[in-house]
Amino acid sequence: MPAGGPTGGHVLRRALGDQRRRVGGASLLAMAHQACEALVPVVIGLTIDEAVGTGSAGALLRWLLVLAGLFLVLSTCYRISARFAEGAGESAAHRIRQDLAARVLDPRGGADTGRLPGALTAVATGDARRVGSVASALPYALSALTGLAVSAVALLRVSVPLGLLVLLGVPPLLWIGHLISRPLERRSEAEQEHAAHASGVAADLVAGLRVLKGMGAEGAAGGGGARRAPPPGRPAAAGGAARGAPRALGAERAAVSRYRETSRGSLASALRAASSRAWHDGAILALTGVFIAVIGLVGAHLAMRGTISVGDLVAAVGLAQYLLGPFQLLTYVNGEFAQARASADRIAEVLASPPAVAAGTVPLPSPVTGRLRLRGLTHGALRGLDLDVAPGSVVGVVSRDPAAANDLLLCLGREREPAGGTVELDGVPLADLDPGDARRAILVAHHDADLFEDSLLANVRAGAGDGAPDVGPALAAAAADDVADALPDGVHTVLAERGRSLSGGQRQRVALARALAADPPVLVVHDPTTAVDTVTEARIAARLRELRRGRTTLLVTTSPALLAGTDVVVMLDEGTVAAEGSHPELVASHETYRSAVLA
Repeated sequence: MPAGGPTGGHVLRRALGDQRRRVGGASLLAMAHQACEALVPVVIGLTIDEAVGTGSAGALLRWLLVLAGLFLVLSTCYRISARFAEGAGESAAHRIRQDLAARVLDPRGGADTGRLPGALTAVATGDARRVGSVASALPYALSALTGLAVSAVALLRVSVPLGLLVLLGVPPLLWIGHLISRPLERRSEAEQEHAAHASGVAADLVAGLRVLKGMGAEGAAGGGGARRAPPPGRPAAAGGAARGAPRALGAERAAVSRYRETSRGSLASALRAASSRAWHDGAILALTGVFIAVIGLVGAHLAMRGTISVGDLVAAVGLAQYLLGPFQLLTYVNGEFAQARASADRIAEVLASPPAVAAGTVPLPSPVTGRLRLRGLTHGALRGLDLDVAPGSVVGVVSRDPAAANDLLLCLGREREPAGGTVELDGVPLADLDPGDARRAILVAHHDADLFEDSLLANVRAGAGDGAPDVGPALAAAAADDVADALPDGVHTVLAERGRSLSGGQRQRVALARALAADPPVLVVHDPTTAVDTVTEARIAARLRELRRGRTTLLVTTSPALLAGTDVVVMLDEGTVAAEGSHPELVASHETYRSAVLA
């Protein structure tokens, strides 16, 4: 791979190089097929001159057997070469998808920066398929060139002017075809860009619309479900449900309008690309049609002058008609290569994405005690944050600014390099550790963690890895055992995609159980109980502290129940530590803390 990252040309060469055996075999067989195809008019011409013209039955039988042998060989070669070519294309596309998946899943990250998930999916499907098609198309290109060469030699045998006409006329046609394909390449790239953007917007909006519909449904139901009671002295928000539904409906309409606009742009781009492909194919076929007509007219002129025989004329006309096939193949291959070059550039952009964090080389301390030390941490909304977390402690982190909490999680999880300052684990800067090692030691469980389409038990064990001990304590601590009891097959119930068959609170409990089952030296949990009722939340707070005894735990939350069970609470304001103490102390003495936690 080039030092500066792969280019579109490198992606294409790799797709062909990885499948060189299949492509080579398919090319040889396809070349044999086209050579036999080109010889068919020649054999027919010889049959006319040596059998029909002379009235020889033996010669007729002999040439008919030769013709039958040609058809047997060409049909066999075509079937096998097509199988090899299709296999090469599918395998090349699969290999590209593997490379893309490896880059997206690289612990250093960076591949998804500035890209919507749907856009990456479009690159891994449509663009990978187009680049893979090069491995399928190349044998057809070589076979078409072979057919042209055999036809030229055959026409040289019939007549030197006809043979020279083909040999001298084909290169300019190929060059003109390359020039005609350039607009198609540009429009194909634009088409894929718009399609990828539309896919990303669709995925983003579908996820958002579920939330909006939930808001509308909650409003229509009058706020049914688990909700926290308002703080003492504050009345419940009367009419909130009635106001929530219209707002959700208006946001839904805006989202649908946005997607329609994006979809129309993608459609317009696709139509422009299709129009360009039609003009490309039509122009190439028109040029080749004129070229073939010239060959036929020259052959007819030579026959009228007596320069060639009737059999030669039949062979020349048959070869002229045959040439349409190779030219159509070259037209198809030219279009495939034009689209593949555009897709290869898009794939190369993803593969060459700069990593979000550097790969460190220092090994993890052994054993990891879980001491965290943050000094001058600056990133996004964080402004010179200083924080010490003792090994085995349970620390609450309260932030009035959600962006500051999110930036803290990104730095602790080594998902982003901080703009300034350091984060140390047992005295070793996280920047010196490999991102994979750092994340095994510090597990950051984000608020919006997704579940997989698998059993509840498999989802929980996903965090613990193979050969994990019993996950029962993690299920109990997260109150996910109650979720399992309510399901038809218990922990073996298969969940829907992203856990959509569960309620919001149930999904949170299963996700928390997965994080607890991993049992990392340092666990950072972000708002794990926002959709859980207060009784269950209190039970989770007590069990979580017991299960994590002796292991460092950071709870980034504003939940009073969870904060009450911590050893110390740190209040962040304006990106730095504004107050520190126990939950009761801060409630009694810090007005900003009260407004953030009890409001």
